[in-house]
Amino acid sequence: MDGLIVGHRLMAAGEYQLALEAYYRAGLEHGLNADVLSAIGSADLKLGRLNEAERALRAALRLNATFVPALNNLGVVLMNEGRYPEAKEVFQRAFALDSGQSDLIRRNLRLALAMMDNSGYDPQQKSDFSLMRRGNGEYLLLQTKRG
Repeated sequence: MDGLIVGHRLMAAGEYQLALEAYYRAGLEHGLNADVLSAIGSADLKLGRLNEAERALRAALRLNATFVPALNNLGVVLMNEGRYPEAKEVFQRAFALDSGQSDLIRRNLRLALAMMDNSGYDPQQKSDFSLMRRGNGEYLLLQTKRG
């Protein structure tokens, strides 16, 4: 069975490490194309490996600069790293390429804009971000405030 399909099923089941291994096998089957690199980045993101996720997603975008799922997930990585202006730019590119069709990207862009808006952002207020899987390798960034 195709490593990408196996990896996607493992991601849906919450088996992120096994999915990552399946994606690496897919890289051997298909080569390290944009789909495979984006999938690897998504698995690394779910495993909390932000540096690895960013590297894989940027590599995917070097191969296909218009790959919307990779752009969205790179934006999620940047948000998790507190790099809100860069995340906003990445979400804006994804939104434009998607012609505004994706509610997921629209919500992620709104969150990035809100985090940059000084009037609505309190640096003393800690925020945690979590991901919700939406579709084929795309994630919605959720913000929860704490203490």
